[in-house]
Amino acid sequence: MAIRVQKYGGTSVADIDRINRVADRVSKAYDEGDKVVVVLSAMAGVTDSLISLARKAALKPDTRELDVLLATGEQTTAALLAMILTSRGYMAKSFLGFQAGIRTDKTSGKARILDIDGKNILNAVHAGYIAVVAGFQGADEDGDITTLGRGGSDTSAVAIASSLKADVCEIFTDVDGVYTTDPRICDKARKIKRISYEEMLEMAILGAKVLQIRSVEFAKKYNVPVHVRSSFNEEEGTMVVNETADMESVVVSGITCDMNEARITLKNVPDQPGTSAKIFTPLAEAEICVDMIIQNTQSNGDTDLTFTVTKDDFARAREITERVAKDIGSPEVVTAVDIAKVSVIGLGMKSHSGVAATMFQALANENINIRLISTSEIRISCVILAKYAELAVRTLHTAFGLDQEQK
Repeated sequence: MAIRVQKYGGTSVADIDRINRVADRVSKAYDEGDKVVVVLSAMAGVTDSLISLARKAALKPDTRELDVLLATGEQTTAALLAMILTSRGYMAKSFLGFQAGIRTDKTSGKARILDIDGKNILNAVHAGYIAVVAGFQGADEDGDITTLGRGGSDTSAVAIASSLKADVCEIFTDVDGVYTTDPRICDKARKIKRISYEEMLEMAILGAKVLQIRSVEFAKKYNVPVHVRSSFNEEEGTMVVNETADMESVVVSGITCDMNEARITLKNVPDQPGTSAKIFTPLAEAEICVDMIIQNTQSNGDTDLTFTVTKDDFARAREITERVAKDIGSPEVVTAVDIAKVSVIGLGMKSHSGVAATMFQALANENINIRLISTSEIRISCVILAKYAELAVRTLHTAFGLDQEQK
């Protein structure tokens, strides 16, 4: 008998009718003879409602208590699904994060999983129970409830699957797989049947919202096969697996677009050892993640240093940067929020030349100016003006032959 971990997102459990439909799918898997573990998100909109409620209670809610409050969203759906399954004659038992053995660090709101003791879940499924786990949460070494941040239920599911050595982790969501690009932007986007962990990780980092970044990292590290599927139909979705030789035959697998970018430039920074550290250390201490970094050295010994952050971190990053600029002698800080990052991703880029040339020429043909460029072994990203983002995605999708079905 296989161990199957199924994760259902907020839209899949938005109300009792949908939770009943989840119960249909879960019971079907159980009836097929599999040992089933279900990981649930909170109902759609509940987490935001709880955050709003907390802010009415306190201007700056205590982070420990906020985690306690937010964890109740997943606790609700786990209990409801277990009730429904039990009422249908199945043995089902719900588990909160700490009962499922999920141990995290002490970072409230963005806790990282340290380890999982899956004995309670294993004992339950071996005894014939369907284990229903509240996602998004765990407990630190002091027993305090912690939450894993946005999309944390994906991470919970993959981590539990790795701990149980599950045969597959099925991520059920409101889309039926991973697409070559966002179908809402490009009507020629196609569903990808198989994609590597490496490609999926790049796509998640670069704006694709199908899987949470940390869940892909877990899957890659522990070799967990992930099946991204829709909870609203029975179609096969996308398998996220280890790289295979034939994957490199496709030069570009997908195009992503991230509108959540902001740019900060320090003008005329002294080009001296240690200057960059003075800029980026305070940002790191504020837990601000920096994305692209570009440095343009001038003949007079100064340099313009540009970097990007998320729009969520922009205000704090600008404040810190303006303070640092005074200390290092930069006369001006220039910012922009009307930008987007478009990226092409594919394992085939490792062994095929000309990808950058094709990308740059396609954008040039549409008179789209590139502001910043960054690369990795399997990805090229360009920052452009936000108003051209959708045009750029459609243009690149066509330029790399993604409009047609791959053979």
